[in-house]
Amino acid sequence: MTEVELELNKFAKEVIRQSRSNLTRKGKRVGNKLYNSLDYALAVSQKGTSFSLEFEMADYGDFVDRGVSGKKKKYDTPFSFKSKWPPRKEILKWVNAKRLRLRDPETGRFKKGGQESLAFLIQRSIFNKGIKPSLFFTKPFENAFKALPPELEKAYAVDVEDLIEFTFRKNGTNTQRS
Repeated sequence: MTEVELELNKFAKEVIRQSRSNLTRKGKRVGNKLYNSLDYALAVSQKGTSFSLEFEMADYGDFVDRGVSGKKKKYDTPFSFKSKWPPRKEILKWVNAKRLRLRDPETGRFKKGGQESLAFLIQRSIFNKGIKPSLFFTKPFENAFKALPPELEKAYAVDVEDLIEFTFRKNGTNTQRS
């Protein structure tokens, strides 16, 4: 494995580790679907001259990370609710996972079928207020990227030297590193 591959793998693993940590810390993790879907794919050309690094996550991860503007409250995000409401079925799953219920204000007892009503109220609130950006992925990516260039330049420079040395050895010319 080349120095560049090692640095890119280290970069990607750090982004994934920090993103998972942010999901857990910010309370965005109810289940494991988004948490477990965080991954990366590093592709290297056969000659090792070009690299491609892609991060992967569940479809809705982008909405959690970048947020969604509501009908009444706007965020700096490309996503917004215009006419279609968020899916009540998924909100109901969340309400059940969190064991949330509506109480009768007079008796203080839990209402029967309160989860459906609560899911509707949350659905309406999300539609109007949107989803605040959590930046669970964006921040770790930006922080790791800022730290990456000097290490990557150094690693790439070592690989170029090794490539030049290998090429000269292959052609029968002897070189020395300075």
